[in-house]
Amino acid sequence: MTRPTRLRRKYAPRLPPEQRREQLLDAAMTVLAGCQLHELSMEAVAEAAGVGKPVLYTVFRTRAELVSALLSREHQRGLEQVLAGMPDDLTVSGPTGTYAATVSAFLRVVSENPARWRLILTMPDSAPREYRGDLRRARAAIFAQAELLAKAGIAMDPRLARLDPALLGHTMLSFAEMLGRLAISDAETFPRERLERFAMAAMGLTGGR
Repeated sequence: MTRPTRLRRKYAPRLPPEQRREQLLDAAMTVLAGCQLHELSMEAVAEAAGVGKPVLYTVFRTRAELVSALLSREHQRGLEQVLAGMPDDLTVSGPTGTYAATVSAFLRVVSENPARWRLILTMPDSAPREYRGDLRRARAAIFAQAELLAKAGIAMDPRLARLDPALLGHTMLSFAEMLGRLAISDAETFPRERLERFAMAAMGLTGGR
């Protein structure tokens, strides 16, 4: 009797632990391009990475562990992007021009990676508690930069002398975050160019695009 031919199981090529970890987190981000965080499954991540679930579970023992690692990585990358787009020198275009340019740079990175910024700007209910603390600390670092920009603007424009720099900084940060949420939630209605024009007009710049 002829024995049935066994299908050979596909095995994922071996990778160093850190490289495998990044591969799996990249796969999770690929899955999140089409679903919300609470819908993310270990099966979908393993399939997107082209590995079996046992390989995934050797790196992340639980879904919560995967989500925590993913949020931490993406929040750190997002923070680096934002801080990189906030120039220190206000002498070239002044505080309003600098702020408008910063918002424009922020909207660009949001549009380029909406899945990342959806995680950061919408604070999912399924986010681990420690991540929420990390996100609050990251926002505080960005606010510190916004407050410095507000103080510089107040010092350079006598009309702003009566404004509270801390409240102005919060307003500037909240305004940018609001535009970012619109960019990721309804990009068709609020394309980046429309949001940039509004930001420039709101800053009193008449030479907007």
